[in-house]
Amino acid sequence: MRMLSLEPGTRPAQRCTASGYPLWMALCALLMGAGITGAAEPTRPNIVFILADDLGWGELGSYGQTKIRTPHLDRLAAQGMRFTNAYSGAPVCAPSRCTLMTGLHLGHAQIRGNLQTRGADGRPGEGQHPLTAGTTTLPQVLQQAGYVTGAMGKWGLGPVDSTGAPHHMGIDHFFGYNCQAVAHSFYPAYLWRNTEKVPLNPHPIPGHGKQPEGTVQYEDWEGEKYAPEFMLSEAVQFLKDHREQSFFLYLPFIEPHVAMHPPRRIVETYPAEWDSRPYRGQCGYTPYPRPRAGYAAMITSLDEHVGTVLRTLDELGLTKNTLIVFTSDNGATHAHNGDPEFGIGGVDTQFFRSTGPFRERKGSVHEGGIRVPLIVRWPGRVAEGAVCDLPTYFPDQFPTLCAATGVETPTGLDGVSILPTLIGHGIQANRNPLVWAFPEYGGQVAVRLGNLKVVRTNLHRPRQISKWQVYDLSQDPGESQDLAALKPEVVQAALKLLQEEVADNPTFPVRIPGVNVPEP
Repeated sequence: MRMLSLEPGTRPAQRCTASGYPLWMALCALLMGAGITGAAEPTRPNIVFILADDLGWGELGSYGQTKIRTPHLDRLAAQGMRFTNAYSGAPVCAPSRCTLMTGLHLGHAQIRGNLQTRGADGRPGEGQHPLTAGTTTLPQVLQQAGYVTGAMGKWGLGPVDSTGAPHHMGIDHFFGYNCQAVAHSFYPAYLWRNTEKVPLNPHPIPGHGKQPEGTVQYEDWEGEKYAPEFMLSEAVQFLKDHREQSFFLYLPFIEPHVAMHPPRRIVETYPAEWDSRPYRGQCGYTPYPRPRAGYAAMITSLDEHVGTVLRTLDELGLTKNTLIVFTSDNGATHAHNGDPEFGIGGVDTQFFRSTGPFRERKGSVHEGGIRVPLIVRWPGRVAEGAVCDLPTYFPDQFPTLCAATGVETPTGLDGVSILPTLIGHGIQANRNPLVWAFPEYGGQVAVRLGNLKVVRTNLHRPRQISKWQVYDLSQDPGESQDLAALKPEVVQAALKLLQEEVADNPTFPVRIPGVNVPEP
């Protein structure tokens, strides 16, 4: 992707501070104290990449959350760098994971939506549209460089028997859900270990259902074997088995994506007065007797998983040489028009201020759908307590982790390495524009050009298609003041960029007026 020359005042701020001092000053002292100089070649780090599912920007204590307990993630933020301007690669699961694994934005990505595979009978199959053979992924590149690679959690980039299966995309050891639709239940019939189906619950709990009358019982939506515990146990064993090797461990945990199946022991630690009525499944997924407490419990459960991983690294003596990345695949669960209190799956994102000051939620290219938490910890290299407002998104992770490990970065990636920002050493490359071309939820595009963001929605709904919108995120993070009429040159710059950066994709077409179709 080309770099775009921006008009004065549109460049994003790139301030990173640690304990009140400029990051470069803090890092100079940190690196000298660690004995790291430009001439020394440190041991290449292990990588643990933790991906939450539908976790909103404002749902962690370190991002301003006051109701939900996340002590382990808050400690991780205090020990590393917290980004305030970080974005996912897409507003929903599969395409976001595609951009993460391939380093390509939605204009170039193979997978741009949540398309389920279908069998010969036309019925939905198990798994999503697959990555094609020959796709270059981050795990593959690290694997070829001698890293042992593991993934425990939700995959969503191709069925087990497809070209996009984990074992074809550079994962040595996979355990979890291949299909994100199956992952709607935390008590599934089985999980996958590589190509082996591992039985779990003889009486699985469905991920969808309704209970319009009567008392909603916990027992109706609880099973015997809780899948997250088994995936976490497998992750811990992976760390133990490969403690003497360089490893890349990808942990795409399923919390807090609904259905709402949290551990009841955590639910009961949250105030009973939060919930005046049960959720009965009227907005999709399964009912739950205490939906606000249940949702908070899902996020606290995710936090406990992170705590277990951190404790295991400590016990194995791996903490110092392990780079940890924590983020979310998209914004918080979206609202539902049929009930003012409950969103999809019974989640009340307004109660928790799940998206902070931002507009919209999952499924939208507005900030609430794609702005996500991002925390990076790397002891001795990343300053503790640092906060950074450099704009960054999923395609940047591939080149950044290659640079951090000393592995040669493949050509043709859309992201830029943010390693200079992370370690306060060297000159950070100019930020190229951030691009989203999303065919679902009516069809949407967005471009971030410095502090300015250009958006158009309902592209596939001729009677509802919006006009081009421009927002100055430095002054208007909630995207409430459209500046398009005042900044026509910014719209033209975005159009030119989209013409260059959005490739045809017949499986996931995006009709963009003025780019690949005429204005209506």
